[in-house]
Amino acid sequence: MPEPGKRPVSAFTKKPRSVEVTAGSAAVFEAETERSGLKVRWQRDGSDIAANDKYGLAAEGKRHTLTVRDVGPDDQGSYAVIAGSSKVKFDLKVTEPAPPEKAESAVAPTSMEAPETPKEVPAAATELEGNVSSPEGSVSVTQDGSVAGDQEAPDDPIGLFLMRPQDGEVTVGGSIVFSAQVTGASLLKPPVVKWLKGKWVDLSSKVGQHLQLHDSYDRASKVYLFELHITDAQATSAGGYRCEVSTKDKFDSCNFNLTVHEAIGSGDLDLRSAFRRTSLAGTGRRTSDSHEDAGTLDFSSLLKKSSSFRRDSKLEAPAEEDVWEILRQAPPSEYERIAFQHGVTDLRGMLKRLKGMKHDEKKSTAFQKKLEPAYQVNKGHKIRLTVELADPDTEVKWLKNGQEIQMSGSKYIFESIGAKRTLTISQCSLADDAAYQCVVGGEKCSTELFVKEPPVLITRSLEDQLVMVGQRVEFECEVSEEGAQVKWLKDGVELTREETFKYRFKKDGRKHHLIINEATLEDAGHYAVRTSGGQALAELIVQEKKLEVYQSIADLAVGAKDQAVFKCEVSDENVRGVWLKNGKELVPDNRIKVSHIGRVHKLTIDDVTPADEADYSFVPEGFACNLSAKLHFMEVKIDFVPRQEPPKIHLDCPGSTPDTIVVVAGNKLRLDVPISGDPAPTVIWQKTITQGKKASAGPPPGAPEDAGADEEWVFDKKLLCETEGRVRVETTKDRSIFTVEGAEKEDEGVYTVTVKNPVGEDQVNLTVKVIDVPDAPAAPKISNVGEDSCIVQWEPPAYDGGQPVLGYILERKKKKSYRWMRLNFDLLRELSHEARRMIEGVAYEMRVYAVNAVGMSRPSPASQPFMPIGPPGEPTHLTVEDVSDTTVSLKWRPPERVGAGGLDGYSVEYCQEGCSEWVTALQGLTERTSLLVKDLPTGARLLFRVRAHNVAGPGGPIITKEPVTVQEILQRPRLQLPRHLRQTIQKKVGEPVNLLIPFQGKPRPQVTWTKEGQPLAGEEVSIRNSPTDTILFIRAAHRTHSGTYQVTVRIENMEDKATLVLQIVDKPSPPLDIRVVETWGFNVALEWKPPQDDGNTEIWGYTVQKADKKTMEWFTVLEHYRQTHCVVSELIIGNGYYFRVFSHNMVGSSDRAAATKEPIFIPRPGITYEPPKYKALDFSEAPSFTQPLANRSIIAGYNAILCCAVRGSPKPKISWFKNGLDLGEDARFRMFCKQGVLTLEIRKPCPYDGGVYVCRATNLQGEAQCECRLEVRVPQ
Repeated sequence: MPEPGKRPVSAFTKKPRSVEVTAGSAAVFEAETERSGLKVRWQRDGSDIAANDKYGLAAEGKRHTLTVRDVGPDDQGSYAVIAGSSKVKFDLKVTEPAPPEKAESAVAPTSMEAPETPKEVPAAATELEGNVSSPEGSVSVTQDGSVAGDQEAPDDPIGLFLMRPQDGEVTVGGSIVFSAQVTGASLLKPPVVKWLKGKWVDLSSKVGQHLQLHDSYDRASKVYLFELHITDAQATSAGGYRCEVSTKDKFDSCNFNLTVHEAIGSGDLDLRSAFRRTSLAGTGRRTSDSHEDAGTLDFSSLLKKSSSFRRDSKLEAPAEEDVWEILRQAPPSEYERIAFQHGVTDLRGMLKRLKGMKHDEKKSTAFQKKLEPAYQVNKGHKIRLTVELADPDTEVKWLKNGQEIQMSGSKYIFESIGAKRTLTISQCSLADDAAYQCVVGGEKCSTELFVKEPPVLITRSLEDQLVMVGQRVEFECEVSEEGAQVKWLKDGVELTREETFKYRFKKDGRKHHLIINEATLEDAGHYAVRTSGGQALAELIVQEKKLEVYQSIADLAVGAKDQAVFKCEVSDENVRGVWLKNGKELVPDNRIKVSHIGRVHKLTIDDVTPADEADYSFVPEGFACNLSAKLHFMEVKIDFVPRQEPPKIHLDCPGSTPDTIVVVAGNKLRLDVPISGDPAPTVIWQKTITQGKKASAGPPPGAPEDAGADEEWVFDKKLLCETEGRVRVETTKDRSIFTVEGAEKEDEGVYTVTVKNPVGEDQVNLTVKVIDVPDAPAAPKISNVGEDSCIVQWEPPAYDGGQPVLGYILERKKKKSYRWMRLNFDLLRELSHEARRMIEGVAYEMRVYAVNAVGMSRPSPASQPFMPIGPPGEPTHLTVEDVSDTTVSLKWRPPERVGAGGLDGYSVEYCQEGCSEWVTALQGLTERTSLLVKDLPTGARLLFRVRAHNVAGPGGPIITKEPVTVQEILQRPRLQLPRHLRQTIQKKVGEPVNLLIPFQGKPRPQVTWTKEGQPLAGEEVSIRNSPTDTILFIRAAHRTHSGTYQVTVRIENMEDKATLVLQIVDKPSPPLDIRVVETWGFNVALEWKPPQDDGNTEIWGYTVQKADKKTMEWFTVLEHYRQTHCVVSELIIGNGYYFRVFSHNMVGSSDRAAATKEPIFIPRPGITYEPPKYKALDFSEAPSFTQPLANRSIIAGYNAILCCAVRGSPKPKISWFKNGLDLGEDARFRMFCKQGVLTLEIRKPCPYDGGVYVCRATNLQGEAQCECRLEVRVPQ
């Protein structure tokens, strides 16, 4: 039996392959086995093949041959070879011989079109362990795409496809159709089909003149046909395609490829085809003259080979055409074609000039700010697309994939704030992943929105499974999102439906299943499910079926009319079996009973007769084992004796030596003792009970004679006389029966049987031993935990059940799981075991069973949880950053493989060149990935190594490739002035100044700072130097800190300098001498002078404010005004005003303002306003009906409405009458008046409601009325 978890070796070292032969010839299949002498069977269509005139079978050592002579069409089919549990299938295909006269003519085109087309298409044989069937028949695809082999497509027992699309080839400009058939017999609704190109491009959005999708349904065969039509194929049509079919609970997909060949033109030679780059590898063809736009022109190749071609006169550009205008309006992809067509040879100069022309183009007149080229948003979030218009009053249209977006619900929100226009897309989904455009008049700007899906997480992981060959396996996991795409892998290789029909994939909401209907030994391994957010791993162990016999049946000797019970116990409680008597199946009846309870099988024979003496066997179904025992019929013969016969016990044992009887705990114990005597003797059963030790006592009854004299025991006897209950005694004339129902440990001991009558006495001692399964061992202990293994140790059970322990069974499980997995099927003899094939980083628990001849004990308590963890890998990219006379600076990257144990730190060691003794450079571990090793001997050549550590120990080391010489390296000083410090540095007063300037140089350079050529002095300016940079720091800047600073780095006579300009700016002072120049009408003219202090920076402008003398509330009149005089307008006549002016620079406005001292009054002129007089108009009007009532005929029981319209001023009073009676008080009538429209509602009218209805309108100007006749009909 193979070790658990390992894949078994195939019985075949060489497998037969499928062949294709001509009718009349012979077909030979060869196979080689792993060892000689192995029995091999050949089959055809499931039936064994025997050697005859048709078939020849040969075996030479490991080599086995099947020869099919004189092959005909009837010999075509599926064959198989079987050795042990390995089965290999292969096919034989028979073709008709070609006519002789056509053989020569067929050679030429074949050699031209397909020189490498083989005659035979050998299909790889498929080996199947455990007699698992595979799809029969082989399919070969010819060069034109037709399918050879079976005429009908093979059934797909798992997928949805009845016929899958095949790979195809087409010439540029040609057409091709891909077809897929889906069976609809088991589908309630039509399936949903998607055609995709590449990985994500949905072809349904590309349907047009050159691409169409068709589908149809054949009701007779119940087959759906889906077709993809590609017309006028171009080179860009080539690539990989995918067809996806989905129903309510199933999903299937198929990949296929399209190859596009360039056509061979029959007309004039197109010079451009010689320079066209193609993306089709291996086609070797050129595009014809009729397809000028296919491919991309290689203009560089044209320049290299221009001397080999003569340009046709028709290709030269006409003199009147402006080639630069054509290039400026053409897309960049057309530049090479236009340049070649117009004879432009300086391609580089053309591009340079064209680039300058495009820079001169005007900016957009409609947009001030356009959309970004692309946006990205997470699925479920919202995104805002914003543009800024030049004209705020223009209308904007938003397009998605060329279609205008309409406002619908809360999905799209359009906002308009000033010149900004915003499109907000809420709850983004994959359907929103598209191209968007904003159109303003004749201009538009475009962008592309990418919707990013959140990672799919695995919320419930896979669980390890242990199954037997042929059992069903189902892995289940749960992810965070419904309908998410997952990948299933086995040992790192992705599982797909195209590879095999063995695996079935199932989706159920967020749950995903991988199903293997019949497991084989080859299916063992690690299975993983992978999503965009991680993966889960589980192990599948497949074991061969092996039945263990825990208790075999034993020979029995019973007397007449007694009961015989054969009992056995096997390891599998689901195994059924057959009982045989002398090799023939035993049929149960009223006397013979067969029972199966759990793992125990029993055969019970009541009232045994001499005919029942035979050999009995139990044969488990599906296993090659046989349990046999013999039933002996014991006939008690009593010879004639005279009267007064002394009693006698007829047992084959002496009276003083006890006979040991073994019984399994829980079973029934029956001691059948034949007796004789005349008169009938009295039978006494006693059980000897041990009480303790005594100094001097006789030997116990039934004790061995060689018992030690120094330890003597005292025994007491318990009388057994009950005739009912668990322990009972039954006595007849010729026998005494002692029965114990469900034997227990307390029933173990020495039983004494005494028979007495007046003539004499006889006595026999019987020893009963009760055996049971062992006690559960103690919890195992785990040690030596590695990356995927550990050592499990345990102690023997405290009680072995009265039988020696045969071995142990070990199980393990994941800590968070409830499923225990058995690690061994062969019993472990030792008290320790190395468990392997565990997943690193997953917590496990172990438990152990003890097994003796009776059976298996209860499981031990689980061990302490432990986690397999391996040491990390070696660090990477170890480099030496710096070397001095006594130090070396090292830097490295973390290891590529960290493992579940993480990283505790790194250790650094060094050794002399040529020496093997490594010295620790750092006590303990460092968590950083760099280290400065100090106190090294100057001039020494050292090797350094770094190792990563975690709880599992150190990983592999990484060593410097070359020895490092500990010696300072002279390097010229050089300042690396940052780009932002090369221009004037502006800081506000009070802000900190922190100027960091890196530099290089070895040994460490001397740094000097100066200001305006003078050394820096004062505590406000501090200099901080390090080995690699220098910092000028001012905690709070003042105006006096402005100036030119110079920094110098010097090593001996070498130096480098850099100059920095620091400008400290502040708020300006207020303007000077504000005055009122002139006052007229509603206006005042002001004038002032610039401020005395501009804050060490340019004045940006002024702010002018005014305040009414009454309220003294200041209002801004002008902002960011650049001139020093202005006119304040729109003042109120008769009021007095104060004016003030603030100055502004980049820091802000001045703290104070220049203000006028006296108020300026606006004089009030003497003008009197007389309002115009208007004549009052009379709008009163008498009532009049603009729409009178109309006669109506209605049906009784349905509400009716009478309507009319009236006008009048003032609003008239409305009254309704029926046959002259006022309806105002009747609740069955409702009157409405809205905007002059009058309505009378009659609720459920009856024939009585018919008559003449009058509507009357009255106001102060007069009165008007209208009437109608209402007829109420009763339905017939």
